[in-house]
Amino acid sequence: MDKRVLSNNLLVDDEIEATLRPQRFAEFIGQPNVKEMIQVAVEAAKKRNETLDHVLLYGPPGLGKTTLAQVIANEMGVAMKTCSGPTIERTGDLAAIVTSLEPGDVLFIDEIHRLPKIVEEILYSSMEDFVIDIVVGKDAGAKSIRVDLPPFTLIGATTRFGDLTGPLRDRFGIVHKLDFYDIPDLEIICRRTAKIYDCTIDEQAIVELAKRSRGTPRIVNRLFRRVRDFADVLNDGVITHAVTRTALDKLKIDETGLDRKDREYLFAIIDKYHGGPVGLETIATSISEDPTTLEDVYEPYLIQMGFVSRTPRGRVVTEKGYQHLKKGYQGSLF
Repeated sequence: MDKRVLSNNLLVDDEIEATLRPQRFAEFIGQPNVKEMIQVAVEAAKKRNETLDHVLLYGPPGLGKTTLAQVIANEMGVAMKTCSGPTIERTGDLAAIVTSLEPGDVLFIDEIHRLPKIVEEILYSSMEDFVIDIVVGKDAGAKSIRVDLPPFTLIGATTRFGDLTGPLRDRFGIVHKLDFYDIPDLEIICRRTAKIYDCTIDEQAIVELAKRSRGTPRIVNRLFRRVRDFADVLNDGVITHAVTRTALDKLKIDETGLDRKDREYLFAIIDKYHGGPVGLETIATSISEDPTTLEDVYEPYLIQMGFVSRTPRGRVVTEKGYQHLKKGYQGSLF
């Protein structure tokens, strides 16, 4: 194949990927209450010609926190600079970022709960007073220089709201939790994705994809791409209900969106620990998974679906969880 043609095709794919993210409130599907409240705040700030108050978005991964931050920046007509909490290791890293901002810009910090303590403390004055104290020199010759910053909006995103310190949390004027999406909203997102990819898909296939996407837009888009692969190979690119079911079954995604790791998690509690209660660390060790990944990625949906319950003594598989796995419910040790 001609490398130039291949390169051009890859560029087209990159452009398609970029367009999957909504750019305006009108394009953003789902989270109606959150969207309405933020829209009001944005319109009020624009009307008063002020910088938008700092925004904190939290909830499970894949629900649109980054996308919503970009939408806010676009609606405010300003640039957005993006970074991640773990990458800001020193106060100098933060100083370099905030001093490069233009008036009104949005600074988006993903995983803000993972900011080092010393960086977080420096961030307080940046958020409240738009100043930053930079230490120059070392030891006896060290001195602090206060640098004025342009007014800016900090948008923080986290999957672990409880890990944020009180002082940081209190400095956000707008705080919203993003919830799992319902099936109709996921169907709209799937339909939009198919249109962007210029792919033919029937309505039953859209419903099937939405049902198995565990309430998460990122997952519905990911599964769409995998089903599209099967459709290209098996059905001349047309995504039918039959192709969709075949693809998702081979990917081990069941009717409610549970994947292999979800089932491993549930079976470990049932088969090894009699349904629970059992501690998170113990479950993680038994299935060779990171405890944080289980807590942030898998458990929120399992709890939302009513398959698992968190108790003071540990995790317990519910009767509904047993029924879903077609296991006889014996009750738990709790």
